[in-house]
Amino acid sequence: MSTVQNTLVFLSVLPIFPFLIVYGVGLWITKNKKRSLLAAIDVTTLFLIFSVAALFNVVFGTKFGIYLILLVLLITLGLIGSAQNRLKGGVNWSRLIRAVWRITFIGSSIAYFLFTFIGIFSYIINYMS
Repeated sequence: MSTVQNTLVFLSVLPIFPFLIVYGVGLWITKNKKRSLLAAIDVTTLFLIFSVAALFNVVFGTKFGIYLILLVLLITLGLIGSAQNRLKGGVNWSRLIRAVWRITFIGSSIAYFLFTFIGIFSYIINYMS
């Protein structure tokens, strides 16, 4: 594998590193903690999506992980867009996508830790028996 592929795989396996890198660089450039945090969240979400998909595939022994995440993203996009349309009379696409992306960060972070612990626990159980 090339250096770029190795770097992307490493950042996907440990998504805390892209978060820290983007937050540190953003804080160094802008001196604004909130903007740096939001930029780090936005970049890390992409790495979390791939990590959770891979962990889902490993834990459940399937190849459906990325498709399930995309399905959940589309359903969330539709539900929030529908609610926004009912409440405001129209859809503000930039706010809708930003809201879904930030919700994805929270959900992916929870799923990442959950699947990591399930994978480690199942590995220990299988190794001991």
